Amino acid sequence: MASVLESIKEKCIKGKRVEVMDEVKRALAEGIDAKQIMMEGLIPAMSVVGEKYSTGEYFLPQMMLGARAMSESLQMLKPFLAKGSYQKKGKALVGTVQGDFHDIGKNIVKIMLEGGGYEVVDLGVDVSPEAFVEAIKKESPQFVLMSALITLTMDSMRKTIQIMDAAGVRKQVRVGIGGAPVTQKFADEIGADFYGSDAYGCVEKCNQLLQ
Repeated sequence: MASVLESIKEKCIKGKRVEVMDEVKRALAEGIDAKQIMMEGLIPAMSVVGEKYSTGEYFLPQMMLGARAMSESLQMLKPFLAKGSYQKKGKALVGTVQGDFHDIGKNIVKIMLEGGGYEVVDLGVDVSPEAFVEAIKKESPQFVLMSALITLTMDSMRKTIQIMDAAGVRKQVRVGIGGAPVTQKFADEIGADFYGSDAYGCVEKCNQLLQ
């Protein structure tokens, strides 16, 4: 059992999507539980990929290959996870803020959150403050995670938090922000709960806040 799970982990770290999926199929055929495949194969792999990206050993293309391998393997496992007693940790809304149409960073965060056991509602790109507020009311998430990839759209994060406050939903959620131009200083300035320097760090912050 250990060998196939270790193989899934190693191939996912290397971004070998087709080989990872073949190994996931083999693990299922051998009777290994889908949750075990995820918890002992895929999630540890993405932790390693995230750490390598954070330290500069991996660059964005390698990060994306690992994330894609995990994402497609998770899609394969979803029907099996749904049958079991797999419990989600929590729910997060993710979206790129109004005026910004970049989605690579947001998509990596989504994949890593799903791999980490979260239910994720993806609001897409160019998300207005009002759309964030409506989604909070509808979905009742624990986290609202906002991304901005260009400096000009960072102020949309401030505006979104202000409108959440005015609508009376700000205290219901933890707000995390991230993206290339975003800093801890800016997060403090606009009243966000935390700043994630990368996708791995974002998931770690969410885990810490749930404890």
